[in-house]
Amino acid sequence: MISVAEAFEKVTGGVARLPSEVVGIENALGRVLAEDVASRVTQPPVAVSSMDGYAVRAIDITAPPVKMNVSGESAAGSETPGTLLPGTAIRIFTGAPVPEGADAVVMQEDTKRDGDSVIINVSVNSGNFIRPAGMDFSEGEVLLRTGKVMTARDIGLAAAMNVPWLRVTRKPRIAILATGNEVVMPGEAKSQNQIFSSNSLSLAAQVTALGGEPINLGIARDDEDSLHLMASGAKGADMLVTIGGASVGDYDLVRKVLGEDGLELGFYKVAMRPGKPLIFGMIEGTPMIGVPGNPVSANVTAALFLRAAMEVMLGIDGHHHESHDSAILGHDLDANDQRQDYLRARLETDANGQVTAIPFDKQDSALLARLAEADCLIIRPPHAEAAKKGEIVPILRMRHGLVSI
Repeated sequence: MISVAEAFEKVTGGVARLPSEVVGIENALGRVLAEDVASRVTQPPVAVSSMDGYAVRAIDITAPPVKMNVSGESAAGSETPGTLLPGTAIRIFTGAPVPEGADAVVMQEDTKRDGDSVIINVSVNSGNFIRPAGMDFSEGEVLLRTGKVMTARDIGLAAAMNVPWLRVTRKPRIAILATGNEVVMPGEAKSQNQIFSSNSLSLAAQVTALGGEPINLGIARDDEDSLHLMASGAKGADMLVTIGGASVGDYDLVRKVLGEDGLELGFYKVAMRPGKPLIFGMIEGTPMIGVPGNPVSANVTAALFLRAAMEVMLGIDGHHHESHDSAILGHDLDANDQRQDYLRARLETDANGQVTAIPFDKQDSALLARLAEADCLIIRPPHAEAAKKGEIVPILRMRHGLVSI
């Protein structure tokens, strides 16, 4: 049995970044950049006004009120107006180019129009309400870097940079194989002693949310021929994830059968709770993770180790599995044994913004409803001493059904 840290090292060291592909910017949400992106333009391309008002020379209005002839107009998207003559003003609108010779804009609330003239009622400093060329970014400037997960804001930025195509890491194809005579798919007929398979669907959802493409291979029955046949469907995938069959019972066949198919075992059993019977290895060059069948164990181990593996495959910056938040403990906890605990808990925030993590009384690894209710996992290191209510404890937040690690 190895430590959680050792398991992370073996999993992340056993996978590699995938090749890249080019996608249109409209299809780039959630994709991971495979190369730096530099702007193809300067933004704004010329000096523009940040207000509706009048473009002037600041030196001409040092002693307001000043009446000036309005010699022209500048609107957003229009050609740059002619040179501003001393002692005159040009009507200007937000986003419009500032005429040559003008060094300030007076907003219209501080003026009064009088036919072809305008009365300026305030003095302003040079540069007032002017956005200089390149204020946002310049041509050639790298604004989006390799490893960035593209958000809606990033897509907007790339569009403003005049970048219509992006090179991104290919989505990992993750084959998911559930096992067990006791499980059937939702909607299928079942016997009194069977349950509906939730793990394959929840793990597929995790894969999608993490930027991959799940391949649901179905449910292999508890016999060797079925497992051999259905595991063969993972050929061509970037990783195989099996669910259940990883323990030591007579019907736990994953290690035996996949061993016959060439599985090179990296580790079996991790000193953690839930999720002790966790498998990692390689089958003919394809990484394989075997998660336990209990729903909480399957989801927690996938959210920890499958996520870590996929981040490496995608080239995502950082080591999110090593970082965590903290919270105030909501009630006392007993001393821990040699296994690292991940306790399901809810979060409460008081009027002062302090966050308290309240662990659930029942922590059984079959309680899927409690997992869905949880806001976080409280991390209890191996051999941790008893903890008192009010102490600070490390937590992993649950966001969009995934552990934020």
